[in-house]
Amino acid sequence: MDSPLRSFASLYSTTFLMVLAAGLLTTYLGLSLTNMQVPQIWIGGMMSAYYIGLVCGSKVGHKLIAQVGHIRAFVACAGIVTASALGHALIDNLTVWLVLRFAVGMGMMCQYMVLESWLNEQAETNQRGTVFASYMIVSYLALMAGQGAISLYPDLGLEPLLLIAICFALCIVPISITRRIHPEPLTPAPLQMGRYWKLAPQALTTIALGSMIVGCFYGLAPSYATAKGIDPEHVAIYMSCTIFAGLLAQWPMGKLSDKISRSLLIRINCTLLGVIVLIITVVPFHSVYSLILTSLFGILAFTLYPLATALANSRVEQHERVGLSATILVTFGIGASIGPLVASGLMQALGDQMLYGFMAICSFTLLVRLLWINVRQKAEHTTTEDYIMAAGDMVGSPLAASLDPRVDIEMVNEQMINPAEGAFDIMPESTDDEFDDTDEPAEYNTAYASIVSADNLIAEELDDEDVDNEIDRR
Repeated sequence: MDSPLRSFASLYSTTFLMVLAAGLLTTYLGLSLTNMQVPQIWIGGMMSAYYIGLVCGSKVGHKLIAQVGHIRAFVACAGIVTASALGHALIDNLTVWLVLRFAVGMGMMCQYMVLESWLNEQAETNQRGTVFASYMIVSYLALMAGQGAISLYPDLGLEPLLLIAICFALCIVPISITRRIHPEPLTPAPLQMGRYWKLAPQALTTIALGSMIVGCFYGLAPSYATAKGIDPEHVAIYMSCTIFAGLLAQWPMGKLSDKISRSLLIRINCTLLGVIVLIITVVPFHSVYSLILTSLFGILAFTLYPLATALANSRVEQHERVGLSATILVTFGIGASIGPLVASGLMQALGDQMLYGFMAICSFTLLVRLLWINVRQKAEHTTTEDYIMAAGDMVGSPLAASLDPRVDIEMVNEQMINPAEGAFDIMPESTDDEFDDTDEPAEYNTAYASIVSADNLIAEELDDEDVDNEIDRR
């Protein structure tokens, strides 16, 4: 079996160029607005406009992919995003910049839908965690490259915007010439977010609150670092340390999530994340310690999304994964559009430290919500398991065991259709008196006994620990 990097090389190459340009544009706008000394609420609003564009673009993206296919939809949206990025160089009006950020968000929503639905459809089940970990590694490498690029242009002139446009244009090339099998064509379908929330409540809750944290960091961390007296070159280092730490955590976390419960990993993750951001909030800023703390933040914050995505995809069927991908991106966009607005308002009212204070609130809220969902699911499962069917002919027959989904059906059918030789030849002759248990032959009806004992085997296998593990996997 080929490695994910080799199997999806064209998609990963496209992702690298696209995310590099998007990350560079976000940091460029954050630093430019800070230098212009605009209120914090405008900086948060600029980031929120991007994510609102993601939300509004979900329906448009699904219809576009259904009508013209994955690659054509990607190319069309890449052209719109490139033109919108260059529009920032033509007009300095903040209102127009909000509109352009909205357009970039709509276009990139379609691009993300193409990439993630393609990966989901063609990734093997036992490799899904690894595939998404590789996807996130490529994304974070691109983000690091974008931060490094911004440090080359400390005066924040037009050069960064030109580099952004070049990367957005070049990201079309790998996906356009890929030899990878194209995904199945889509048909327009309603976005059934409520249904997916019922199927994967823990995963989508994690994405909703985790996106608030990630949106706040990308949109407001450059402004936060600048307010602490850091110049643009060192802001790039601050951002890069966070992203690099998240990058290093992707592969081991992806491997780990393929072996143990993802829901348990998410709960541990958000607990540690809440502690870290609370420390950053209350401890005075230090040039060295801040890099260590922000690296720990990156390890925890940037692994929430791939863990939650892999968990959600394990709960749906293959044909539902495009709709799930859209639901995930819409959920992410809603959370990421709300987060920067709330955090920027708190920063403007209570100080810059409230950026991480708000993240601490989000982390502990997520933990409480996940624990509540887990307890509720265990209660529902216990109620179902405690229900005992009344005894009857169906329950007492061999067919009852063959209908139980936990029994090996092939074995049961083989034993019922082709019973062991002589299995029914040694039955004691029927009399009006009851059988004497002590006179029962030792070889009594081996085939039938193996079926009747199925319920006992099931009861032994489904102990409390297995039930809890099954709930955690879900």
